[in-house]
Amino acid sequence: MEAYSVFKDLAIIIVFAKLFGILARKCRAPQVVGEIIAGLLIGPSVLGWVQQTDFLTEMAEIGVVLLMFSAGLETDLKELMKTGPVAFLIACAGVFVPLVGGTLLYMGFYGAAPWGSENFYKAVFVGVIMTATSVSITVESLREMGKLRGKVGTTILSAAIIDDVIGIIVLTFVVGFKSPDSNPGRVVISTALFFAMALVVGYILYRIFKGFDERYPHTRRIPIISLALCFFFAYAAEKYFGIADITGAYVAGIILCSIRDSSYIEQKMEVSSYMIFGPVFFASIGLKTSIDKVDGSILLFSLAFVAVALVAKIIGCGLMAKICRFDFKDSLKIGVGMMTRGEVALIVSQKGLSVGLLTPVYFTSVILLIIVSSIMTPIILKLLYAKDPSTE
Repeated sequence: MEAYSVFKDLAIIIVFAKLFGILARKCRAPQVVGEIIAGLLIGPSVLGWVQQTDFLTEMAEIGVVLLMFSAGLETDLKELMKTGPVAFLIACAGVFVPLVGGTLLYMGFYGAAPWGSENFYKAVFVGVIMTATSVSITVESLREMGKLRGKVGTTILSAAIIDDVIGIIVLTFVVGFKSPDSNPGRVVISTALFFAMALVVGYILYRIFKGFDERYPHTRRIPIISLALCFFFAYAAEKYFGIADITGAYVAGIILCSIRDSSYIEQKMEVSSYMIFGPVFFASIGLKTSIDKVDGSILLFSLAFVAVALVAKIIGCGLMAKICRFDFKDSLKIGVGMMTRGEVALIVSQKGLSVGLLTPVYFTSVILLIIVSSIMTPIILKLLYAKDPSTE
């Protein structure tokens, strides 16, 4: 293939991804859904205008690293530390129940697998995909109703942040255990060492960046050095600890999330991510999705996958909220508010594909989950709040 043909591919991807992203937003669906559908349309499964290449795969990997770095930058560390045990317990239940539910679902369709086998890790990984929460749709719905700053809204927001952190840690363990030369002790030790290193080195880097930021506020050198830190942490996580590169990028974002210019760094990162790397990543999901291999069994699995993912979040988060002394209606609101899925589920799925824990045909299930949860969550929340005239 000619080297310059990548420019044609990029042009097609960017135009179609943005066009379908706008159409999705007009239909009140997440923009990423439109970008995925664009990739599906222009890819081998439909029109065949763009083929998946090594170059696009590497571009998509940069895109996912930048997305996780931005997610870390968006984390409100002070709010995270102030939320206390309630949001933490709700987040833990919101990870545990879907993780178990997804694992049992896969084994129910494809048979029970012995501990440590390839199928066992594939089953667990389906559960890992279900753990992720995308709270952006919920936040927008609560904001429209004037309920975002209430007790329920604050709990949902805090629990969703903690949820993603726990989900990334679970992903780190699963990917580590799947490695053929790994053993449980080594995985636990390497993961613990990574987070210990991140804590110590991260604090030192935070102090350095904070001082640098105070001396040179709002200058371009800060985002440039921050980007280098993101890439180095992504590299070091994989190279020296056997941890997913996206975990390293996420930790790099958390290190910098509390400096004064964190929003400025995020703004600069968003330019490259929004313009090129983000569209390439989400479109690549569509390019890799094999709808020609979707048969009745895959479709049935996808429907069950969506049902289990939604119900597991409601049960896990809602039940824990009830245990934490929320009333039934507020517990249900919290459970429903936590059931949306988005970018993190796709990022986790992409990682599973790269390490052999997921096949492209199952992206159909993940995309369907994102679409259904994004449509159902605002509707159910409005119904739950319809008979509640009080301001929380």
